[in-house]
Amino acid sequence: MSEMLANPSKGQIEVRNFSLSYDSIEGPVQAVTDTQIHVKPGEFVSIVGPSGCGKSTLLNAVAGFLKPTTGIVTVDGERVNGPSAERGMVFQQYSLFPWKTVRENVEFGLKMRGMPRSQRERAARTLLGLAGLEAFEKHYPEKLSGGMKQRVGIVRALATGPKVLLLDEPFGALDALTRSMMQRWLLDVWSRHRRTIIFVTHDIDEAIFLGDRVLVMAARPGRITLDETVPLARPRDAAVVTSPEFMAIKRKLLSVIEDESLKTFNG
Repeated sequence: MSEMLANPSKGQIEVRNFSLSYDSIEGPVQAVTDTQIHVKPGEFVSIVGPSGCGKSTLLNAVAGFLKPTTGIVTVDGERVNGPSAERGMVFQQYSLFPWKTVRENVEFGLKMRGMPRSQRERAARTLLGLAGLEAFEKHYPEKLSGGMKQRVGIVRALATGPKVLLLDEPFGALDALTRSMMQRWLLDVWSRHRRTIIFVTHDIDEAIFLGDRVLVMAARPGRITLDETVPLARPRDAAVVTSPEFMAIKRKLLSVIEDESLKTFNG
């Protein structure tokens, strides 16, 4: 598992002059326009904004699933031209293979890379230990709770040692208590392995609690309208969300997002 050791010199993301449009029945749609983002190696960046503003579109472009209409996306100076094991992706929907056990799901990427069975089984067990799921390695996904499924999904994404971890509303379907527990677990994983993370969410509290910075996207066409640093000390616990510093950041973000949401609502 040496490839999973933290390496803060890797995982720099650059999004420059990025725009993306697509065709629809009603004609061309400009989803994202003139967007610039810089993410330092090992940084945790949250993205929030009104529904339909292009958060997931932008994340999918960094993952390599979508190509920009104009502009470029690079990771460590190399242009993103398609999906790569160096960029792990986790979705809100549980994307586990239902016919594979928990351990087999975690092993999948390693198997595709040709790692010998004994090595990938050992690596998978180590990761499941990180997720607190050692006892469930032979279970199938249908037997797991929502939080457990997402823990499997996240450690599966980590298995191949990616430089970057991209999370699209990964806790959106969870109840409030499980969501809070998953947030703290994710921060613990991030502090141990220090992968660069871009985290898309609709939850402002979640964005602030997790992130080093919070990017706010405007209503369509999406673009970054605010890049807010979160100067809250780490490690963070639940008490921080009631602190004056946290509430001041939240008020600022809410004001910007509400203004953008009104633009969408009013057409």
